[in-house]
Amino acid sequence: MKGIVAKKYVNALMKSCSDSELSSVENSLDELSSAFSSVKFNNIILSPDLSNDKKEEFILSLLSSSEPKVINFVKLLVLNDRLDLIPTISKELKYQISLKSNSYEGEIISNFEISKNQLSSLEENFSKKFNADIKLKMKISDYPGVKIQLDDLGVEVSFSQDRLKAQMVEHILRAI
Repeated sequence: MKGIVAKKYVNALMKSCSDSELSSVENSLDELSSAFSSVKFNNIILSPDLSNDKKEEFILSLLSSSEPKVINFVKLLVLNDRLDLIPTISKELKYQISLKSNSYEGEIISNFEISKNQLSSLEENFSKKFNADIKLKMKISDYPGVKIQLDDLGVEVSFSQDRLKAQMVEHILRAI
């Protein structure tokens, strides 16, 4: 249900804002969205003891942008008691802007560092494959192999050492 309501807000933003205003709104919502990871912040925002005016004042004090569209959007969310939708709206807005500009972000997950040349080569190849501008970020984890995720396009490519071993064992057993 949250996703449906968030899409309506995002559609309204997409129709009513220019590209520069959309960028400002996206950055502001991204700032606010990161604040939702804090338990204290959630307690303040979801508290029934605080008036909407105080919540609005608090949220607006966190914003670095004084763009009128951003301020009015936050006021609208406060008025309709939809502050809890900010992370969902932020994610959907990023997705819609990516569709509009045909540029997507993804990440490479691995347990080793990939060189700049390899990274740019992967970006170039994925950009050609999907006829879009693809930007990849490196993320080091304990994943035993390499995984490339492009969530907005619904693509995940992985090469795992464990999977390779299992396939080799299966192939050898079939050959016997």
